[in-house]
Amino acid sequence: MESLSPEVKRLSGLFFIFAAQNKENMSLQEQVMTEMKAAMRAKDSVALESLRAIKSAILLAKTYKGGGGALTEEDEMKIVQKLVKQRKDSAAIFTEQDREDLAAPELEQVAVIEKFLPEQLTEAEIEKVVIQTINSVGASGMQDMGKVMGVVSKELAGQADGKTISNIVKAKLSS
Repeated sequence: MESLSPEVKRLSGLFFIFAAQNKENMSLQEQVMTEMKAAMRAKDSVALESLRAIKSAILLAKTYKGGGGALTEEDEMKIVQKLVKQRKDSAAIFTEQDREDLAAPELEQVAVIEKFLPEQLTEAEIEKVVIQTINSVGASGMQDMGKVMGVVSKELAGQADGKTISNIVKAKLSS
């Protein structure tokens, strides 16, 4: 950058500011590509591997038979959630088998991939939604778990893990 004129430096700085401001208007694929470029420049192999996994999953979903070639924001969130869940499950298995050397990279990838998910709700916030849903649906026991899970899962899509929701619903319906 030292050999560049001050005008070019200023313009390149403005470009990065502009790109950062428009990040919220970008599709997930565009965000991933931007992050991939940054990871390549930083030589961050964990981030790069994680971002390539997201890109690959998006391309597979777009080219899937009957997929129509376009993904909604909801579909993109489901893909990212699936990738996070796969890595968390793998890390749990590796940890069970005392293979921390394999679990650590999986958890590092989870941290990178989770950046593309909306802010996750706390258990207390999920519990409030579950209680409201149980009251509105009129659920009285475990036989109504499917009804409650359906409503809560739709309402909290992308904001909470299905396993956490399920555990809270079970606890509330069994008490």
